[in-house]
Amino acid sequence: MSLSGLRNHARSEKASLSWFRRSLWLGAALLVIPSGYAKESMDRETRIALIRGLLREIAVCKVAMPRGKKGLRLDAQGKLDQAKAESEMRTNGMAIRPGMPVEITKIGFKSDQLVFEFNGGGKSGKKWYQHIQIGVGTATTPIGPQQPATLAYGSSITLDFGKSVPDLTVQQVKKLLSGVLDFERHSPTVLYSPAVPPKFKEAIKKHEVVVGMDRDAVLSAKGAPDRRVREVRDGVEQEDWIYGTPPHVLFVTFDGDQVAAVKQY
Repeated sequence: MSLSGLRNHARSEKASLSWFRRSLWLGAALLVIPSGYAKESMDRETRIALIRGLLREIAVCKVAMPRGKKGLRLDAQGKLDQAKAESEMRTNGMAIRPGMPVEITKIGFKSDQLVFEFNGGGKSGKKWYQHIQIGVGTATTPIGPQQPATLAYGSSITLDFGKSVPDLTVQQVKKLLSGVLDFERHSPTVLYSPAVPPKFKEAIKKHEVVVGMDRDAVLSAKGAPDRRVREVRDGVEQEDWIYGTPPHVLFVTFDGDQVAAVKQY
């Protein structure tokens, strides 16, 4: 290679090295997150900690909770949107009375919200397959049995932060929910309700379940079930609450909101 060629090659190598260094510097700069930059959402470890600490947790409701998929809404300080709560109550009716125990059955994570479902949530309606029909034109036939729409007995609470959800501890979430839920009351409040028959109160004290109890009474007597199973029997949707593991298992069968059968194995 000539002397001129060597010089040109050296210049080319120097230019390539300079470009490589600038690329490394730019990549490093892009990886640095400026101080105070907001995260998109809470991290995975925080979500897992909230699920472990709050899922299946039981509290006592301080306010009436409506049916429907919207439920109650709280802001970033835990303040209840009273106007929306009253609107939902007028539209969908009441699902949970004040003073009744509720169980957190699902936690949803959104970029700016935490959504808690209680006692199975507030959604109701037909099963997905009951909406499917086959046929030609207007002559169509449903492919599945058409049971009446199921009635929801639960509700939900949405914590709306209006921005990215911060990393929160279990106790911080409970504090934000404390305006509508009481996590500190351990005695069954249904024992003090005049509407609860004496035989049910006596059963609750003994941690027993009897036919005719409603879900609130069963939760007060036995706590949250280990498993829940819903089935359609003789055209009626029923739900089993299952306590314990084999060979000692308690089955509590609900027809609507009342206990229809209790079987101990």
